[in-house]
Amino acid sequence: MNIILFHPHEVELPLARRDPRSVHLLDVLRRRPGDTFDCGLLNGPRGRGTLVAVGDESLTLAFAWGEAPPSLPPLHLLVGLPRPQTARDILRDATSLGLAAAHFVRTESGEASYAGSTLWKTGAWRTCLVNGAAQAFCTQLPEITHGRTFREGLDSLPAGGLRLALDNYEATAGLADCLLAGAPPACLAIGAERGWSARERELLRAHGFTLVHVGSRVLRTETACVAAITLLKARLGWL
Repeated sequence: MNIILFHPHEVELPLARRDPRSVHLLDVLRRRPGDTFDCGLLNGPRGRGTLVAVGDESLTLAFAWGEAPPSLPPLHLLVGLPRPQTARDILRDATSLGLAAAHFVRTESGEASYAGSTLWKTGAWRTCLVNGAAQAFCTQLPEITHGRTFREGLDSLPAGGLRLALDNYEATAGLADCLLAGAPPACLAIGAERGWSARERELLRAHGFTLVHVGSRVLRTETACVAAITLLKARLGWL
C-alpha cells in the first residue's frame, strides 16, 4: 500500500498489532517510534502520520492532515455482475484508476448466483475499494451498488453526457477512435462474461449509448474494464 488509510473514527484509537496496517508499518515500511508515514482519511484529506509508540497489543499513532483532495472524475461504470474474483479485480483496479461510481447489475447472460456471493453479502467488496485507493495514493472511494437489474442500473445513471458501451459483435467504432463529444458526466457500460443480449443492446441504444470496442481481441471482463476506463479517461483528459 502506498498510503495507509483510516476511517475517521479510527484515528483516536490505538491500532491493533494484528491489523494489516500495523504489519505494513512495522515489517514492510520498518517504521520505529518517532518515524512518519503517508496516511489518509477515507473520503477525506491526506496527511502525515507519526508512529508514537509500539506496545505488545497495539500501536499509538498521531496524525497531521492536509487539504481535502479534488473530486473524483465524473465517470460512471455499469458492468454485468461477473464471478466474484473478477468483481474483486474490477473493484480494486477501477478505484485505482479513479471513477465516481460503479454499478454491478444482473444481466440476461450473467450467472444469477453471483449476486449472492459472500463478496457482496459480507461487505468484503469494501476492502477491495480501500486496497485500490491505497495503491493509487488516494483517499476517495467511488459509490458502489450491486444486485440491481440491468434496467434499474441504466435508470440510476446520471442524465446527459457521454454514453459508451463495449460490445464485441455490433460495435462499429473503436473507443480510441470515436469522436467524444458532450459535457460530463461519462457513462461506460461493460457486459457480463458472456456479453450483452439482443434486448440489452436495444435498451442501451434506447438510453443513448453508442456501441464501441477496444480492438479486435476478446478480453477478459476485468481487462476490458481497465483498458476502456484508461482509454476513455485519456481521451477526455481525466488522467
